[in-house]
Amino acid sequence: MRTEWEEVSETKSATTEDVATGIYTAMKKIIDDANVPREQIKYAMLGTTHCTNAIVERRGLNKIAAIRIGAPATLAVKPLIGLPEDLREALGKYVYLIRGGHEFDGREIVTLDEEHLYQIAEEIKGKVDSIAITSVFSPVSQKHEQRASEILGEVLGDDISVSLSSEIGSVGLLERENATILNAAVVNVAKTAADGFINALKNEGIEAKVFFGQNDGTLMSVDYAVKYPIFTIACGPTNSLRGASYLSDFSDAIVVDVGGTTSDVGVLVQSFPRESSLAVEIGGARTNFRMPDLISIGLGGGTIIRIQDNGEFTVGPDSVGYRLPEKSLIFGGDTLTTTDVAVALGKVNLGDPSKVAHLDMDLLNRVYLRILEMVEEAINKMKTSAAPVPVILVGGGSILLPEELKGASEVLRPHHSGVANAIGAAIAQVSGQIEKVFALAEIGREKALELAKEKAMSEAINAGADPESLVIVDVEDVPLAYMPGNATRIRVKAAGDLAQVEMNEPV
Repeated sequence: MRTEWEEVSETKSATTEDVATGIYTAMKKIIDDANVPREQIKYAMLGTTHCTNAIVERRGLNKIAAIRIGAPATLAVKPLIGLPEDLREALGKYVYLIRGGHEFDGREIVTLDEEHLYQIAEEIKGKVDSIAITSVFSPVSQKHEQRASEILGEVLGDDISVSLSSEIGSVGLLERENATILNAAVVNVAKTAADGFINALKNEGIEAKVFFGQNDGTLMSVDYAVKYPIFTIACGPTNSLRGASYLSDFSDAIVVDVGGTTSDVGVLVQSFPRESSLAVEIGGARTNFRMPDLISIGLGGGTIIRIQDNGEFTVGPDSVGYRLPEKSLIFGGDTLTTTDVAVALGKVNLGDPSKVAHLDMDLLNRVYLRILEMVEEAINKMKTSAAPVPVILVGGGSILLPEELKGASEVLRPHHSGVANAIGAAIAQVSGQIEKVFALAEIGREKALELAKEKAMSEAINAGADPESLVIVDVEDVPLAYMPGNATRIRVKAAGDLAQVEMNEPV
């Protein structure tokens, strides 16, 4: 049963080149407008793009060491292979491949080379501040990764950040290794974002417990977010999906989140985003950690429309973005955007319609039909059958879209849909997930499922969930026919409410 809430204040702040400034501006305004005593604010949730931006822009990354435990079995394919050259240069200064690793059934390939690990620790001492450790088939056996972490901590101290691939990615060495390396690379970015948000709250006289949005539509504590910052990637669209589910009271639907530059289309399954089963590229690096199943198209409120002399036109994919209030025609600018088209056709009441009254209405109708086709094509790509499904429209740019769309059984635009992203973060639960390969010939299916559920619940508690409210929300059991020992890959997710904070308890 969902927690009821009352919206006290909402605001939207245009994206700024310095993303943090926009966040703090919006936060200050909403706190002032809410007129709620500061001491009554006990939770603050942030969905941030800092880590995504850092990877894409190659900016603010940690000085890392990447250690693969996999010789001699994996010598043919070196770490960081397939990554863009600039990313390899940024992250590939200290890369090591040492003896160790396990077979798919948990047997050691060779004994872990601990002496080599001690040598590496001495070599990188004072030169790196974050380490990524990846071992062959560590989702089956974590022993070598954990022992390597102990050795590095012994030499380098507890302040060094260590990312273990078994806690981040799935089966598939190279993709899991890439995800772990990226996680290690954005630890400082996550720390900076967390510290900045906490300090901004304190400057407003608020002592709140801070949570970060993660990309499965749930929350995680600050400590958990700093350890696994990679899980914040794509948390924005997932928050919008969760908010759309709450606002519409639909648990299964397609959500179209229209922003200023892009539209993200995702699928709700039992009120949570459907997870992608494919490898995902982040900043040019192929990874296999959990990500929502999304389609992003270059269509938003600020998307630029270009009309040629022969009457042909293009829709985007570039956009004026946050500069819509100064660039679009209806606000006195010189750029024709999708918002101008909607206003000229009388579908949206915004700005000064007289500034677009001179445009060719027949041409604009053709442009608008193309806009609808782009959205409808994305919706059909996300459907698993030809049957119509409910479609929920959210995001500030959703005012562009009508109340009817092909392929939709009904189209909903719930109240507060413009801030569905923030609402999704505010009402989110806390989750934990485990994905591991088990040899059922050794422990049996029931025991394997029990162990996986216990681990998922433990992860949720570590992320900040109330143990009393935990439930298992998803179980996936996939037999691996190509492996002996009756092997199966089990993925379990547990979710629960935020651990309660007493009103008189200092946080």
